[in-house]
Amino acid sequence: MDVLDIARWQFGITTVYHFLMVPLTIGLGVLVAVMHTMWVRTGKPEWLRMTRFWGRVYLINFVLGVATGLVQEFQFGLAWSEYSRFVGDVFGSLLAMEALLAFFLESTFLGLWIFGWGRIPKKLHLASLWAAVIGSIVSAYFIIAANSWMQHPVGVTLADDGRPRQVDFLAVLTNNTALAAFSHAIVAALMVAGALLVGIGLYQLRRRALAGRPDTDVDHTVWRRSVRLGGFVSLAAFALVALTGDWQGKLMYHQQPLKMSSAEALCETAAPAPFSIFAWGKLGSNECDDVHSYTVPALLSFLAHGDFSTAVPGVNELQAEYSAVYGATYPDDPSFGDRAGQPIDYTPVLAVTYWSFRLMIGMGAVSAGVAAYALWATRRGRVPRSRIGVYGSLLAVGAPFAANAAGWIFTEMGRQPFVVYPNPDVPVGEQVYFFTAQAVSPGVTAAEVWTSLISLGLLYGALAVVELFLLVRLVRRGVTTGDTTPTPPAVGSADRDDDDPRPGDDRADDDVLSFAY
Repeated sequence: MDVLDIARWQFGITTVYHFLMVPLTIGLGVLVAVMHTMWVRTGKPEWLRMTRFWGRVYLINFVLGVATGLVQEFQFGLAWSEYSRFVGDVFGSLLAMEALLAFFLESTFLGLWIFGWGRIPKKLHLASLWAAVIGSIVSAYFIIAANSWMQHPVGVTLADDGRPRQVDFLAVLTNNTALAAFSHAIVAALMVAGALLVGIGLYQLRRRALAGRPDTDVDHTVWRRSVRLGGFVSLAAFALVALTGDWQGKLMYHQQPLKMSSAEALCETAAPAPFSIFAWGKLGSNECDDVHSYTVPALLSFLAHGDFSTAVPGVNELQAEYSAVYGATYPDDPSFGDRAGQPIDYTPVLAVTYWSFRLMIGMGAVSAGVAAYALWATRRGRVPRSRIGVYGSLLAVGAPFAANAAGWIFTEMGRQPFVVYPNPDVPVGEQVYFFTAQAVSPGVTAAEVWTSLISLGLLYGALAVVELFLLVRLVRRGVTTGDTTPTPPAVGSADRDDDDPRPGDDRADDDVLSFAY
């Protein structure tokens, strides 16, 4: 492999790894904030125990997410310096806003929440958590706005040096691609959090039942309520994922038609266009004419246009169209390295786009099915004892993670060979676009990128072991005595209860939210 291929593998691996943390942080943060809100409003101990337990899971994931996320921005200057120069005028403001407004808001108020148990008034303590959660959501928006600009560049003009210059920051922030992608990502994050509550909650309920523990105590209520909350959230989020996904699909057809056709392995233009259920043939070699599919008639036309009759262009037609507009070969320019003067294949890797799109949909459906099972199995106070059902639900916690990762891979791989995709609403001569082949750092060798890839792979592998160890130990331990009451508020606080433990009291020592794991 050459430098470009290795650099793409490195960025893909580290990005997908980091993105496993992101939806759980966002989705679980919202649910923990809801749990905390319910405790402040009702004073019921089960809501406090839920907040404390799921809060630990949230914090472990948050810390690992920050550690892995820092590498993403470093890579811009390591292996992708030409890309950084090209997008810098647009990304500079977005990344600055993400760091200054979102990340600092998130980390500062999360610190107040971690160490503020019993030390600041309850409502102010709750507000600090909501501020941190909102910060993470705002942070996600700025990052998605940056990525969406790469998918659909708006708010810029092409300067004399061939690079984009930002002229309308509001247009970048309100990019319709960003609005659709953000809404899709947030509801998908709630699916991840809901699946986690369902899987772990069912495991704990079955575990307690087999141990002969009563189903009338607070801990039983904690796990049952976690399952019910996670189940309802997962089902609602799945419905919203479908709606926002349909919005994205229609935008994708207009903005990146080759991605749509590649996702369906649609070789020739069809009216109406069928939706492929299963394809076989030479997907891996991009020989589209040798691909065959089982299809649902006219469904792709509906996904693309909202009707069952309009034509959808095929891969072969679009390949010829892109070659005519953007060139059949890469420019004979040193910035393209060994690819200079070589033919351009505008068709994404069919096997990747086709199967990642179906994996995304399929894993989302699995998660929704498990949520429906959990709600049915726990109806009217029932406790599921089925080993297959409970452990299957625990394994299915990974389904929405896989769906999120597959969706991200589809989004990024589907716009190749562009790293910044041309906006079809702009005249050809004024379009801003950038080939991936010219985005890699010119002075980096294959050995150097291999070294960073292997080093980061080993580091990320070690971090994965640490996170899984902490989470498994936390789940096996379950709710602890330290979750029964919060640590004491400051002396004289109006929120102090007479039965709250005082500083030095043994009950206050197990404050696991203060990183006393």
